[in-house]
Amino acid sequence: MGDPSGFLKHTARELPTRRPVPLRLMDWKEVYEDFSDDTLRKQASRCMDCGIPFCHNGCPLGNLIPEWNDLVFKDRWRESIDRLHATNNFPEFTGRLCPAPCEASCVLGINQDPVTIKQVEVEIIDHAFENGWVVPVYPTRLTGKKVAVVGSGPAGLAAAQQLTRAGHTVTVLERADRIGGLLRYGIPEFKMEKRHIDRRLAQMEAEGTVFKTNVNVGVDITAAELRKQFDAVVLAGGACASRDLPIPGRDLDGIHQAMEFLPWANRVQLGDEVLGDDGQPPITAKDKKVVIIGGGDTGADCLGTSHRQGAASVHQFEIMPRPPEERADQTPWPTYPLMYRVSSAHEEGGERVFSVNTERFVGENGKVTGLEAHEVKMVNGRFEKVEDSDFTLDADLVLLAMGFVGPEKPGLLDGLGVDYSDRGNVARNDGWATSVDGVFVAGDMGRGQSLIVWAIAEGRAAAAAVDKYLVGETALPSPIVPTAAPQR
Repeated sequence: MGDPSGFLKHTARELPTRRPVPLRLMDWKEVYEDFSDDTLRKQASRCMDCGIPFCHNGCPLGNLIPEWNDLVFKDRWRESIDRLHATNNFPEFTGRLCPAPCEASCVLGINQDPVTIKQVEVEIIDHAFENGWVVPVYPTRLTGKKVAVVGSGPAGLAAAQQLTRAGHTVTVLERADRIGGLLRYGIPEFKMEKRHIDRRLAQMEAEGTVFKTNVNVGVDITAAELRKQFDAVVLAGGACASRDLPIPGRDLDGIHQAMEFLPWANRVQLGDEVLGDDGQPPITAKDKKVVIIGGGDTGADCLGTSHRQGAASVHQFEIMPRPPEERADQTPWPTYPLMYRVSSAHEEGGERVFSVNTERFVGENGKVTGLEAHEVKMVNGRFEKVEDSDFTLDADLVLLAMGFVGPEKPGLLDGLGVDYSDRGNVARNDGWATSVDGVFVAGDMGRGQSLIVWAIAEGRAAAAAVDKYLVGETALPSPIVPTAAPQR
């Protein structure tokens, strides 16, 4: 390393400052202030010359973290982006959205705060775009083979870029009106501005990847037609079937899945004409008492969105108990720690309620007006009601953010006739192939709901498998195989 004693000189972990809450609630821009290069180099110098860099194991992509930390410390930014792009197609996405399992497994994190790996990553790619270093990478030859990638989230985009660079003619099919999947319509602007997607898509289009939107594969084009038109198919449509809450009152107006709510806010920021006569999107939190059921990232996205839309109040329910302030004993280093986290959205207001279960929704004239709930405790691995803990809470808008149960099967998947795993995901072998010849799967559609870093890693690995299937061999890197990828 450039400074072997850096972790001794700079013991404090530093991150960018978040903009003041009253200021950032006035817009939808990303919440962080700029981070100086000098401070970043100091943070990069905290990376130790580990005998075994466990951050490699923590990162599904196998990012060469110590190498680009060293290059940033030495102010060799041009070389650092080459090392970063060697393993990660889209560090501008992971640097903003990944929960950073690499930092959880940082060796320095055993007894100090870990290296700010994620921040170094995002600064490298932002420098690269600013300096014009992100340019099209053209294939050296064309194979004449045609590949369809169904879905344009991180897994689909990674597979498409790798296969295009290998010389195949790649078409990405997306049922929405814009490319990006959940990156486009599920991630709020304040977490990742959509300009980051657009500039990467411009590079991919220049390389030769073809994007087609408003194509619902399985409806607009049948599974049989898809297989006839393309030599190989990559299924990367994600796990879009939302988990529901089938309790009394679920049919009342004003109760929505998170992914029914979040896209409208993004569409407004993209300039779409989605506002009604009242000047508001079809589903809005403005002036409403909002209850979010689900304590994960999607729930936090709903929370931050509700704040910016002007909610009267927001409660976020979580059935699990509040995590400990420090790493829980059952998640020791180098595993990803169970611990209490405060996102930027939580900083902005609202009340987080742990160990609570919603029992029924109540309403008047067909519209939700509140809910009945009670506290729970864990007994022998099961939730039990806490006696005399019942309470009611007023609500004008209820958002269900309880995760996803797997891919949507009607249409494409059932039309193809692919097999499913015990968990309802698309089954695959250790070569990313489904039970249907020439059809492969990557990302959440085969893995189940997971992290963006897993999606990109699987997209890259599936691309290598498709390349080998089409031409008999491949030079594309394959960071993981399905059997080495445990379900979350």
